[in-house]
Amino acid sequence: IDRKIKIIYKTIHNLKVGRKKGVIEEIDVDKDILTEVRKDVIEWDLRNRREIERLTDQEKFRREFIGNVSHELKTPLFSIQGYILTLLEGGLEDPKINISYLQKAEKSVDRMIDMVSDLDEIAKLETSQLTMQFSTVDIYKLLDEVIDSLEFKAKEKNIKLIVKVIDEKPLWVKADPVRITQVLTNLIINSIYYGKEGGRTEIRFFDFDENVLIEVADNGDGISEEHLPRLFERFYRVEKSRSRNDGGSGLGLAIVKHIIEAHKQTINVRSSLNKGATFSFTLAKATKK
Repeated sequence: IDRKIKIIYKTIHNLKVGRKKGVIEEIDVDKDILTEVRKDVIEWDLRNRREIERLTDQEKFRREFIGNVSHELKTPLFSIQGYILTLLEGGLEDPKINISYLQKAEKSVDRMIDMVSDLDEIAKLETSQLTMQFSTVDIYKLLDEVIDSLEFKAKEKNIKLIVKVIDEKPLWVKADPVRITQVLTNLIINSIYYGKEGGRTEIRFFDFDENVLIEVADNGDGISEEHLPRLFERFYRVEKSRSRNDGGSGLGLAIVKHIIEAHKQTINVRSSLNKGATFSFTLAKATKK
């Protein structure tokens, strides 16, 4: 029995280390084969359990992703269908309806186009097909341009946009200006949407030796702790109905994360209920030539 077990163990061992069939190996007859077999089986079980858990998580993510995409696309599609049916059933002849419904349908189409574009951008970022165009840029200047473009949105909710700089000199960083503008825009828009009416959004800068830390903080309702680990997932929403009404695709934070990681930097979030949320990311400092 012991010799037969040794043969079984030898086969298991050879398969584990990837040896080809037919390779002869001396067996140590004094070795406690049963203990070794038990150890190998336990290790094999643990590896397979971890692999099964990983595949289960991937399958769960795949199902959630497909379900979310379907749900997000159905909303504008059904709206467009409703507008077109109304026009076909006589609304086209009514000047009070036709232009208005065509404009609403156009907005729904634009929303779908934005969503598909965002998905395409994430796919390219994940596969490194979308390369960063790095240059030395003044991050303060980029921020000024973003704030100018979002000033109207902030005024609609009576939210003050406050910038706290390190000093008055230009702050040079190594970054893709187009992509970092996108990051700042997404984070500030989020702070406006989820900020408190009459509240504030602060954009703060800190010197971290070779890096610059940038924070975008609001004093809104905040985010409960259980949601924080999933905030950067595609289509993940804390308040689904509110985000949908605001017209967001649910992809903004996922894109932000991929852009920052493409810069070899990190992004984090900290928040608690009724105390607002703070998103922070780093960029490498640069010297203006």
